[in-house]
Amino acid sequence: MSELLFLEDAYLRDADAEVTALTEEGGVVLDRTIFYATGGGQPGDSGRLSWDGGAIEIATTVKGADGDVVLVPAEPAPLPPAGARVRQELDWERRHRHMRVHTALHLLSVAIPLPVTGGSITAEKGRLDFDMPDAPARDGIEAALARMVAADLPVSAEWITEGELDARPDLVKTLRVQPPRGTGRVRLVRIGQGADTLDLQPCGGTHVASTGEIGALRLGKVEKKGRQNRRVSLLLD
Repeated sequence: MSELLFLEDAYLRDADAEVTALTEEGGVVLDRTIFYATGGGQPGDSGRLSWDGGAIEIATTVKGADGDVVLVPAEPAPLPPAGARVRQELDWERRHRHMRVHTALHLLSVAIPLPVTGGSITAEKGRLDFDMPDAPARDGIEAALARMVAADLPVSAEWITEGELDARPDLVKTLRVQPPRGTGRVRLVRIGQGADTLDLQPCGGTHVASTGEIGALRLGKVEKKGRQNRRVSLLLD
């Protein structure tokens, strides 16, 4: 499996690595990567891969077999051979906007404390679907989000065992998607600290270091997506 460097430091913009495999589809697998693979509603990272004698643009990143992270070139081009040392560089502006939106959606799940049925992230906006029969009060949600961003609360990650998660089912806010299992441990993202913790839930995505880094937010559309479902969108200013 590729070592996921972004889990420990989401602010790494570049890093060295070794090519461990090339996929039949023309993707590149590295022994360690800063590129986040599409999952949990968050898009795969894009960027650049360079090595002695060549370079390629990376259009996106996906999950491969056996937990590998596969970097997908933007167009057909000569690839570095297995064993080559490479330099990976993120499209940092795009990744950072994903981080801001992802953390903002965690805040939205606090402002609307109802089960989540889906979600997605882009570089401009994000949305969560809630098990919610009636439309929420927009003014109250926007005010709550503004307060949480202004509080500039720390955002951190920690790990618990799968058994500990089983004993705390309240940590899982999603109805249809459960945290990935099989490694024996689950990553949690915490907003706030100690007794002042605002949110704590399983998440394998990338986040900003504090809520103040999210910046200004606007509440977008609130759409009815079924008898018991409301889709709430957030936009970065």
